[in-house]
Amino acid sequence: MNLITIGNSKGVRLPAAVIQQCGLVGEIELRVEGDAVILTAAKHPRAGWAAAFDAMASNEDDQLLIPDALEHQCDDEEWSG
Repeated sequence: MNLITIGNSKGVRLPAAVIQQCGLVGEIELRVEGDAVILTAAKHPRAGWAAAFDAMASNEDDQLLIPDALEHQCDDEEWSG
């Protein structure tokens, strides 16, 4: 495999089979470890949260985990600078 010139940069053409095997679609992440370049599929840490919250609401399982006991009288008072 050879580096190719892309404008003022260099690139690598990856075979379609490699891209498919690694699940590289759209956005990817790149990091350097020593003398190696590592490409991975981008992670979306909050993917699926909206559906999970909707399911919780449908099951009436969306109760607050922090009790109201953490409220303080200062919450209702106006602050003066």
